[in-house]
Amino acid sequence: MVGFRILAVALLAALCEYVYGESRYLTLDAAVALARRNSVDAAVALNELKTAYWEYRTFRSNLLPEVNFSSTLPSYNKNYSSYQQADGSYTFVRNDYLGMSGSLSVDQNIWLTGGKLSLSTSLDFMKQLSGDRSRQFMSIPVALTFTQPVFGVNTVKWDRRIEPLRYREAKAAFLSATEEVTMTAINYFFNLLLARENVSIAEQNLDNAKMLYKVAQVKREMGSISENDVLQLRLNVLDAESELTDNESSMKSAMFKLRSFLDMDDGENIIPVTPDSIPDVELVFDDVLGKALENNRFLLNVRRRRLEADYEVAKARGNMREISLYAQVGLSGTHRDFSQSYNHLKDNQIVEVGIKIPILDWGRRRGQVRVAQSNREVTENRLRQETMNFRQDLFILTGQFNSQRRQLAIAREADGIAERRYRSNVETFMVGKISTLDLNDARDCKDEARRNIINELFYYWYYYYRIRSITLWDFASGYGIDADFESIVK
Repeated sequence: MVGFRILAVALLAALCEYVYGESRYLTLDAAVALARRNSVDAAVALNELKTAYWEYRTFRSNLLPEVNFSSTLPSYNKNYSSYQQADGSYTFVRNDYLGMSGSLSVDQNIWLTGGKLSLSTSLDFMKQLSGDRSRQFMSIPVALTFTQPVFGVNTVKWDRRIEPLRYREAKAAFLSATEEVTMTAINYFFNLLLARENVSIAEQNLDNAKMLYKVAQVKREMGSISENDVLQLRLNVLDAESELTDNESSMKSAMFKLRSFLDMDDGENIIPVTPDSIPDVELVFDDVLGKALENNRFLLNVRRRRLEADYEVAKARGNMREISLYAQVGLSGTHRDFSQSYNHLKDNQIVEVGIKIPILDWGRRRGQVRVAQSNREVTENRLRQETMNFRQDLFILTGQFNSQRRQLAIAREADGIAERRYRSNVETFMVGKISTLDLNDARDCKDEARRNIINELFYYWYYYYRIRSITLWDFASGYGIDADFESIVK
């Protein structure tokens, strides 16, 4: 379903954008699709997801049996070593032998206890290279080994609680990052849209200023206006030319930034298309908060950090004393011939219990426990404050989005009024009933009202995708935002 939706968006984007000569008309949907496919930010988010995926795969592999083979091929010794004789004295004897060994084991971590169980088989060979030149085989057909820390922290058990949360957090972070890429694309898109609108306004103002200046010259010859008004209109022409030059430079800069972000050719002239419609959505804060708590990485991050703080406390407590158990049972045999070394097998049993308890460490280990406990309390307080800020920011954002539709409607109505007022003032000026100051004021109000529409439209889409990035839910369609992570990371 997700793959179909992504394909549908891409096809819609391709239909919405088209090239005419060297210019490309680019819709908002097309810019979003290009950003998610081509931008560096999207590539960074994907690489971070891949890193988290392989870290999770590594954790999962630690829970599965591991097959290991080790060998020494060969080991040659020709040296002297100390040897204790029957009377207790020591002497040196000469060694001159060739040895080879190999072992195959299946190891399994036991997450419930934190121990390790190994099933192994091994074969050792030794040949004397001097003296009687004898040879000997020692076989251990099967051996079962169990190692277990008694009071130490069970790392495997803690990893089973922490690592799945970490990976879920990474997946939610990837989806949020994708939506944040969209927000960046929206920012560049509307910057270019506003810059192009400023150029259009400046061109219109320059044409109007030139026309009014010509009319003023005629009216001055007729004596119906003062020289001061004529000079003011000439200044208006110069100001309009200067403003047009500045706005054209700003438009080129905004276009370069959008092209770079979308990884488009430098020679393309992008003409952004103003969105003609907005989703008809009214949000309820409780619904938005519920989706955010259900899908956002923040809640997963809170749970993970709490578990990590608890893990540090458990690890510090486990380090206060160390007791380990090692046990091995199996069969072994030796003989000069390889085949005979597997006959007449004998028991091979080893049991060891090691203990390490600090008698005097000047309170170092107890201090480490207190530090871990204090860090856990600090983490808990920070998480409580972050949770309050998260709810507060989401409440404000929901209110801003709900009011933005009305703000956009007001801006559009104000634009129409300002445009009609300016035209009326131009007609009135033509008959000499208002001054240039009133005319300039009407022009400035008209320009500001037009820019305000684009600004309000930008904030609407910014708030919309900001809420999507937090909740990972599309309230316009009523579907959650998800992805096929297995296919993405491969």
